[in-house]
Amino acid sequence: MGIRFGPALLLAVTSILVSPAFSAPQDAPSFRVDVDIVRVPVTVVDRDGRLYGELERGAFTVLEDGVERDIVSFSGGESPLTLVVLLEHSRVVRYLLGEVLRPAAIFATQIMRRGDYAALVAFDNRPRVLSDFTANRQQLLSSVQRLAQSPPMFGESNLFDALRFLLEGGYLEDVEYMGLAEVEGRTGVLLVATGLDTFSRITFDEARRTAADAGVPVFSVGVGELAYIRAEPYLSGLQRMTYLQAQNQLRTLSQESGGRFYSVRFPRAVDGVLESIATMLRFQYTLGFRPSVTGAQRRRIEVLVDLDGDGNLDNERLDLNYRRYYHAPERRPDR
Repeated sequence: MGIRFGPALLLAVTSILVSPAFSAPQDAPSFRVDVDIVRVPVTVVDRDGRLYGELERGAFTVLEDGVERDIVSFSGGESPLTLVVLLEHSRVVRYLLGEVLRPAAIFATQIMRRGDYAALVAFDNRPRVLSDFTANRQQLLSSVQRLAQSPPMFGESNLFDALRFLLEGGYLEDVEYMGLAEVEGRTGVLLVATGLDTFSRITFDEARRTAADAGVPVFSVGVGELAYIRAEPYLSGLQRMTYLQAQNQLRTLSQESGGRFYSVRFPRAVDGVLESIATMLRFQYTLGFRPSVTGAQRRRIEVLVDLDGDGNLDNERLDLNYRRYYHAPERRPDR
């Protein structure tokens, strides 16, 4: 099958819809072929926020459980991106719906460029694919508009299940979707959510493992702080702790996948956040190595960087994004 993916805000989105959408390029996202290579997306930023986007292969060293591995594949330089925008759309965020939908509209109108592909997925008790991968901004904005016109119907917000579906794929209404982990190129997830999970079938630890193993960075825009500020006078002590835990869950899922977590306290701050996320994805490096045959199932990854080729590592002054570990697949005995 083909690739699938695999009232103020409404007025603002409607006014944007008249913008001309660019034509879809001919090159669509493709699927991976070599499944034996561990892919490590890396973004190199120093602690002052400077991005290093033109490094060569020799600037990088990859360690697996402390042992250096040969880098057998490498890509870098500016490149289009393939992104899935994942939005929380349950009654949990009914008072924050504008703040949740606004990043998706901004991405389509201000961030997306020719050659980029994006999909839009919303979730409540289950994920819903609102727009498969497309290079057409108009299509994405139409999906955002439809979501703005649809009040959240369910109280459940199953973040962990939605993230697993996004990364690993699965069936929705008898349609099979390929997971984003199977797509080649500069892939990423833009997750806009509180971080709360009410009733997922999988646990937080299982969601962490899925995010770490996928090799797809998850960039989270957390609206939980906004929700907390508005609801704080009415919350019990236990409810306050739940919101703090939700923030930590988003932060962990992002960091361990190789992405970043941004907590949005003021709605207008999201504009700069989205631009930063897109820039990091466009100038992301992808290092590939073949895993060792022996060793623990969970294997730690460490990326070392020498910016100027002087033989001295520069990690102390860098704020690197990359997946921190992966789980080696179980090997079947030879037949």
